[in-house]
Order: sequence, then structure tokens, then C-alpha cells
Amino acid sequence: MSKSTVMNDTWRPVPANLTLLQDEIHVWRINLDIPEERVQQLLETLSADEVARADRFYKEQHRQRFIAGRATLRSILGRYLDIEPQKLEFCYEPLGKPVLAQTCGGDRLHFNLSHSQGLALCAVNRDRPLGIDLEYISPISDVLNLAKQFFSPKEYSIMRSLPPHQKQQTFFRYWTCKEAYLKATGAGLAQLQEIEINLSPGESAKLKTDSNWSLLELVPQRNAVAAVAIEGSGFSLKCWQY
Repeated sequence: MSKSTVMNDTWRPVPANLTLLQDEIHVWRINLDIPEERVQQLLETLSADEVARADRFYKEQHRQRFIAGRATLRSILGRYLDIEPQKLEFCYEPLGKPVLAQTCGGDRLHFNLSHSQGLALCAVNRDRPLGIDLEYISPISDVLNLAKQFFSPKEYSIMRSLPPHQKQQTFFRYWTCKEAYLKATGAGLAQLQEIEINLSPGESAKLKTDSNWSLLELVPQRNAVAAVAIEGSGFSLKCWQY
């Protein structure tokens, strides 16, 4: 893992005087598996369309995780904007990425949310678009075939050269970096192969196809990896446990 990767022991309790400076990225770690009575309380903070989306989940566990994620997102953004969570309004970009409506801070706060199983991460910045992706490192039997399908020829070649025990983690590192960038720019997964990531030993990941963007890698917990993509450079990262 790169020397600039944020490990899971760096996630701190949220300070009472929380502030977000212009050159900061805040990433929140959120547990989505919470007691059912708490889920019912959080449900009251969601909009009608969010409640409708929650009710479309077939499995109750997925429904409860969606409610926990969206309600916590509202709580986090409301804290920065000094707005009650239930009063926040969202708009959606063509591929479904949520953004804050201009009437409640859309011009002064950028965010992105990602979840995998019972964990979610929320990234927040003042001025610049950003994206975050989180994935559990689950065994993939045809990992090289997937790499050939979605990665650049050079990335695939690197994957083939790795010893078996490194292939899985490297695949998900590539994937999260690419997905974070696509989410930040609002592009679709069809462009995965067009994005090339440089994963050099001992160095942080770099986006070779667009030098105007920065990548930050995170390890939110054991067997999980994540990445943040943000326009520009020179940012400091703070990680909070919700």
C-alpha cells in the first residue's frame, strides 16, 4: 500500500467545533448496520422520493442501509451548512449523482457518498468537485479477465505480472481510483478502460490520463479499500468517524 494511504487507525472522533477549510477534504466513515428503532427515527428525515426509493429494495437489510446512509448524509451536510437535515434538497445529474440544490448550499459545498455492505464513506469539500469509491476486497475467480475487460493494456499487464496474493487487492485499488474519478466527473462506467492509473510501489496512486486531478487512497477497515478523486492538488485530508 502507498505511503500516503490513510489507514483505519487514523479515523478520529468529530470535534465539537467542526470547520471545513477550502484546502481540506473531509471523509466520514459511517456504519450502516444500526438498530431498527434508530432506522425508523432516521426515516423521518428523508424526503418523499428517498422514502419511495427505500421501499423499492427487496431485502430489508438493503432498505435499512439505504435509509441509514441517506439520513447520515443529510446530517453531515446539515452540520456544515447549519441547516436541519430534513430541510436539505438534492438535485440529480444525468447519471444519478446527487448534488445539493443551489438554495441550500449547492454552490459552496461538494460531496460524494459510496457504500459497500454495511459501511459507507462520505467525502466533502468546499469548492471543488470530488468523488469517492469504497469496495470490499472480495475474492474474484476471474480477476484477470475482468482486468482485461475494464483496465488499460498496461494496467492489465501489471496485473498479470503480480503474484497471486497481490492480484485481488491491486484490482480493487485500480477499480476504486477509476470509479472515484468517474463519479467526480459525472461520467459513466463505460469509460473505465479509458482511464489509466499509475500504481507505483511506495507511492500514492496517480491519474495518468488527467493531471489536473488528484487521487487519495484510504483503508477504512480491514479487507476494504477506497479512493478519493478531486480536482486540483495540495489538499489536506481529515477522516472522521460518524
